[in-house]
Amino acid sequence: MDRLAWPARLFITGIATLQAACHPLYLAQATAGQIAILNARQPVARLEADPATPAWLRARLALAGEALAFAHEALALPDNGSYRQYVDLGREFPVWNVFAAPEFALELQTWCFPVAGCTAYRGYFDEARARAFAAGLAARGEDVFVAGASAYSTLGFFRDPLLSSVVALPDASLAGLLFHELAHQQFYVSGDTVFNESFATLVEQEGMVRWLTARGDAAALCLYLDGLAREREVHALLDEARQRLRAVYAAAAGEEQQRAAKAAAIAQLRQRYATLRAGWQGPPYFDGWFAGTINNARLGAVAAYDRHVGTLRVILESEGGDLPAFYRRVARLGRLPAADRAEVLREIRQPSLRGPGTGCAPGRGGPAAAN
Repeated sequence: MDRLAWPARLFITGIATLQAACHPLYLAQATAGQIAILNARQPVARLEADPATPAWLRARLALAGEALAFAHEALALPDNGSYRQYVDLGREFPVWNVFAAPEFALELQTWCFPVAGCTAYRGYFDEARARAFAAGLAARGEDVFVAGASAYSTLGFFRDPLLSSVVALPDASLAGLLFHELAHQQFYVSGDTVFNESFATLVEQEGMVRWLTARGDAAALCLYLDGLAREREVHALLDEARQRLRAVYAAAAGEEQQRAAKAAAIAQLRQRYATLRAGWQGPPYFDGWFAGTINNARLGAVAAYDRHVGTLRVILESEGGDLPAFYRRVARLGRLPAADRAEVLREIRQPSLRGPGTGCAPGRGGPAAAN
């Protein structure tokens, strides 16, 4: 199963409910999929009180409730009834997202929908439909990437339920996902996938550091920060690979030459990761991602989720870590025309992703100075 799986974020957000493309079959599957999930909701409070509920599920629901309360009280994220109901999906993912890009370009294809605006992916409640759509794009010569998503947001239009795919995640990923999804309900600008996802990712990361600190779980905090540090190292490699590929695609060469140069650049990326990975200890981290097919669509999907994270952290720090003030600043940016917003972000932009300011030195498990 292909999935975008970074240690701090084991999912891709898909705004699937109201992505009503003009194609009636696409609208039908989106509507039917959302209705099926809404009809399967069970109140979390009732499940927790029911002695027939398995102990493991009761424990997972309690952890989600703890993270949800922290999100509302400490992170000032919306409290609108979302994640207070549970749905057993009976499958691994609720939705599968399709990303596509030309064979010789890194820009993701976009699809435009009512409510959600234009997005750099297309979501399906049925894996077979997603893969069939991707196969059609691939047959036209496009690079494609299909990824299962553990969760998606309806941006507060419905009270989003807690899904079995979320409950199955490790503790930190479960909490981080809730922070990420609630961040989409806090702020969303139509038509700017990269800005929306970068904002939600920054809120997720900051929320995780504050949550683990509040719980006094130093070991989990060190592990989380270690994962973020390694993620930044991998993103640096991916940025370099994208730069090499842009040079390849800009060159005045024939398709066969470009195809060979593209394959060489991707092989170089794999080798550079292997060298970096040799110096790490612990979990496999990104091994699964690099074992899969690497193409323009997959590289573009990763970039869409992190491009402005470092810049947004600078804005958060300029507000002294005050999240409500940060949300107001982001909302003002969101109201700008896209070109003006991009210009402001370029002026603030840092040369690389920045991590949270306190915690543990990567791989050491002890206190560290600010990054």
